[in-house]
Amino acid sequence: MYAASSSSTTTQSPGATPVDPAGEKVYLANCAMCHGKQREGLLHAFPTLVGVKKQLSDDQITDRIHHGKGNMPAFPKIEGADLKALLSFLGSDPLPLTGVPATGAQSQIHSDGTPDPGAQLFQGNCAFCHGRDAGGGESGPDLTRSRLVRSDKNGEKINDVVKNGRRDGKMPAFNFSEADLALIDGFLHGQVKKAMSAKPGGRKGVDVEDLQTGNVAAGKAYFNGAGGCAKCHSPTGDLAGIATRYEGLELEMRMLYPRDVVSKVMVTLPSGEKLAGTVAYQDEFVLGMRDAKGSYHSWPVGEIKFAVDSPVDAHAEQFPKYTDDDVHNLMAYIQTLK
Repeated sequence: MYAASSSSTTTQSPGATPVDPAGEKVYLANCAMCHGKQREGLLHAFPTLVGVKKQLSDDQITDRIHHGKGNMPAFPKIEGADLKALLSFLGSDPLPLTGVPATGAQSQIHSDGTPDPGAQLFQGNCAFCHGRDAGGGESGPDLTRSRLVRSDKNGEKINDVVKNGRRDGKMPAFNFSEADLALIDGFLHGQVKKAMSAKPGGRKGVDVEDLQTGNVAAGKAYFNGAGGCAKCHSPTGDLAGIATRYEGLELEMRMLYPRDVVSKVMVTLPSGEKLAGTVAYQDEFVLGMRDAKGSYHSWPVGEIKFAVDSPVDAHAEQFPKYTDDDVHNLMAYIQTLK
């Protein structure tokens, strides 16, 4: 775990919710290893905690802290004053933590040194799902690649979705003023421009050659051994030709934490009847699944018992175990699977 800083001197803009130094200390000591020193999350494995208190109540967050969920372990010893301070910190303005500068697309500062209000609005309300840089989060898509965002002019398309949410319920409606909407529109279009200039060919600015520095033999050994990859994957089966279909950073991201992987689920109804299918939707309150015939079913999670078999769990569990050499070597091997 990251060591906690001895003092807090985080600078915030006027009117921002102040950072509680005690809460920052608890966060750095317990949460930063997975969720990042700036609450930014880690790729697609660990969600950003920016704006989490707009999504969950203090009681729900406390329950998650004390009991864990999925790949998140329980932290029952965080209680009393430490718990209160941590909850306060999670509700503070999402500016960089003590001594940790914001970098790249995650910065909330214009080139002239002034705060970017559009970034602050987005990161305080939208980053929990879509990531701090709008590049995608655990439950929200990459908005820099969104056709809707890229084809939008003056907010005509973006604003409708923000104000009304999505009909499928996957995105709530937000009550922003027209001025705030304009700021968010500007931020999103700025992120699209950065993405287009920094990701030629969809590689997010990282050349294939930059990711070919590992040792192929060591990567193959890790694949078949310590990494546990061979338990689920085969270089002549599901991974055959993967380096032809994907390259560069896109290939590495799929290697570390694949997206859009279908999870199986077994639901037990109150009557005892069991239904098998694939997860179509899941959040804190609702589980939706499609059965073998393609029919959609959904229930409040408190009314059923269910077990989800998620193939990406193994990737998430492995993520904090990787060393830099493991990642480079494994990537070098995966790139030979053409």
